Amino acid sequence: MTNTESGRLLVITGAAGRIGTFYRKHLQEQGLLGGGQGQWRLRLADVRQPAEVRAEDEVIAGEADGNLAELAVAQRIAAGAHSILHLAADPSPSADFYASLLDRNIKATYNVLHAALEAGVKRVVFASSINAVNGYPAQYQVRAEDVAWPGNVYGASKAWGEAICGAFVARSEGKLSAIAVRIGGVTPRDELGGEQRKTWRNILVSYHDLSRLFDCCLNGAPDVTFTVVNGVSNNRHLRMDLESTRRKVGYQPEDDAFAAAEQ
Repeated sequence: MTNTESGRLLVITGAAGRIGTFYRKHLQEQGLLGGGQGQWRLRLADVRQPAEVRAEDEVIAGEADGNLAELAVAQRIAAGAHSILHLAADPSPSADFYASLLDRNIKATYNVLHAALEAGVKRVVFASSINAVNGYPAQYQVRAEDVAWPGNVYGASKAWGEAICGAFVARSEGKLSAIAVRIGGVTPRDELGGEQRKTWRNILVSYHDLSRLFDCCLNGAPDVTFTVVNGVSNNRHLRMDLESTRRKVGYQPEDDAFAAAEQ
């Protein structure tokens, strides 16, 4: 990835969701949107209409137009894109496989990677989840290199997403790269220290840190072909280790849920 390409097109799937919404706000606040060098043009895709859309953003939304379980939809969304941030999914750990996960997490992810390779996309950043590794014992600190061990079917769908990213990168002959981010408990910065999150501070990631991690994955790590990284803040106690994430993509998280609780 370089910052010398003018007006690169970034596709954000699941753009109407919580993560897609705050990351778009982050891009705008950081001056990363526009037509100049190092900036993105946005194509926003979702089954729902995204809020706070800029006039210059391209939007592909609706139950039919944004349904990534259809390959033709994914192909339309990926056309001409430089990079794809694939957030679209059913995020519920209790989601039913046949009623939701099969289409929204399995078929959709396959179609996005298929379309990305076909369209000549340079990088896909896939929103995986800590649920892909929550089968490990609580006392074990999960490394990004550890194989998936999901504790629920939702986590298994994310582990499959990681695997299909790797499969399409392997068949791309160096044309496509992908980074899967195992995202922890996503939390607004000012709520990190909240009492209601006391029992899971070791897996929290602030909006601020997750946005910066996405920046690292989309703009940096030029030598990465395929890898998995852990997406948590710099918490004093970590359920998921950050050493290799720092090394691979240059991630430097700033927030600490334990320190926030002491303020």
